[in-house]
Amino acid sequence: MRSGKLFNRTRRVALKSIGLLGGLVAARQVHAHHTESHFDDASKHRIVYQCNNADPEYLQSVLFSAGELLRKYGDDVEIVIGVMGPGLHLIGKHPQRPIPHELQQRAGSLAAYGVAFHACGNTMKALQWTEEDLLPFAKVVPIGADDIMLLQEQGFAYISW
Repeated sequence: MRSGKLFNRTRRVALKSIGLLGGLVAARQVHAHHTESHFDDASKHRIVYQCNNADPEYLQSVLFSAGELLRKYGDDVEIVIGVMGPGLHLIGKHPQRPIPHELQQRAGSLAAYGVAFHACGNTMKALQWTEEDLLPFAKVVPIGADDIMLLQEQGFAYISW
């Protein structure tokens, strides 16, 4: 096993334990599978959310839905949240829109359990942001819409509000 995978697995185990002790996650331990770089095994359930709005209620709905899928399917779900347009501020270190810190913390918790957050490179260019402007769990993709299309071609279900 490569050291990066070992570190990621060890980190997930530690975060799971902390989450359970803190009451952040109900009853059983969960984590989602990532695409591409994190796991060799595939999940039965795969879903990609389009997150393109900075409204706190909208963001709350997307994050809540992803969390519910984690609770229901545990290790058997792969979740990607494609963040683009105004939604990108959710994963910005210093958002230029009013994003409640609680929502950024919730996104970080989901990421710790394996939910992938894909940041649209085009939106980043428009905002003149670099990877340094994003929270550490975000992964930059060149074009957010293209990323969602490619994930759908790999069998991901597509959800948009």
